[in-house]
Amino acid sequence: MAPLRSAPGSARRRVAVLGATGAVGQTFVRLLANHPWFELVAVAASDRSAGRPYAEATRWLGDDPIPPDIAGLNVEPCEPDRIDADIVFSALDSSVAGGAELAFAAAGRAVLTNAKNHRMAPDVPLVIAEVNADHLAVIAAQRRGRGWSGCIVANGNCATIVAAMALAPLHQRFRVTQVFAATMQAVSGAGYPGVPSLDILGNVIPYISDEEGKIEGEIPKFLGTVDGGVIRPAAVAVTAHANRVPVADGHTVCLSIAFAHPVTPDRVMEALEDWRGASDARDLPSAPERPLLLARDPARPQPRRDALAGQGMSVVAGRVRVDPVFDVKLVAVGHNVIRGAAGASVLNAELLMSRGLLAPA
Repeated sequence: MAPLRSAPGSARRRVAVLGATGAVGQTFVRLLANHPWFELVAVAASDRSAGRPYAEATRWLGDDPIPPDIAGLNVEPCEPDRIDADIVFSALDSSVAGGAELAFAAAGRAVLTNAKNHRMAPDVPLVIAEVNADHLAVIAAQRRGRGWSGCIVANGNCATIVAAMALAPLHQRFRVTQVFAATMQAVSGAGYPGVPSLDILGNVIPYISDEEGKIEGEIPKFLGTVDGGVIRPAAVAVTAHANRVPVADGHTVCLSIAFAHPVTPDRVMEALEDWRGASDARDLPSAPERPLLLARDPARPQPRRDALAGQGMSVVAGRVRVDPVFDVKLVAVGHNVIRGAAGASVLNAELLMSRGLLAPA
């Protein structure tokens, strides 16, 4: 990670987590505990959890203890008038996220969401900080058009983020035209309790509800451009196969890529190795030193060995070779709960703060 530095304006901003009892919500709690720019002051969840101390309401996953200053917080309902925070991180299920997130944005909060509900709205930036930080420019139009002082900024589907980070430097340098993506996705991506053990152990499940459509729709938006107050998706045709595999953490994406003009594997590897991402996403507290790493070992990347690269915030790409149907094929691995979910949202919030896009404290 980048060296810690003081918050812009020297004041830490008050933040809350919606859906704080779930797997992604717990990852938010871990990442926000002792954050140099943010102070976690509220946790919220469903009505069945509200009113109870966080430590009692949560089935904590992992070996680390709940941060002691958060364990005693009372869980609040997901209502803006119950939560005094400038920034709201949403780990809510899509069945309830849509309306709740709109209510918080209308109440003047910056909403950083993991849910799918608002990702594809043309005035909602779908952001990977290093890939398309410039898409935050549509926030002004979002606020004007919707008549609110808050905002909604989305991060993508966990597998899409892994794929898009590998594709971004290639699209920037060579212009990607077609992508075939096959995913092998960890069980943690299904949340807790997730996939029953008798279904997944020793097995591959070739279906994840809605996943293929998310990958096919979100990659062009990530690689798109700002046009006035909306995002115009890139002219990239994407087809995807999504599979659940018996891996705890770390999504693997196999990509076959066609370019506007023929590109060799050596040039692709050079582009991957050179890429550092958007300059204003560097040196943020959650930013890894290298957002994208190139593995030269032909048996890498692997989720067990590579998902925690950059403390889970780096994507590792490798096995770059000629594709006999497209141009080049490669494999990318990233941590689905950190870079693919909570960590991506925290980094996006840091980017908003560093750019002065939050309402005054």
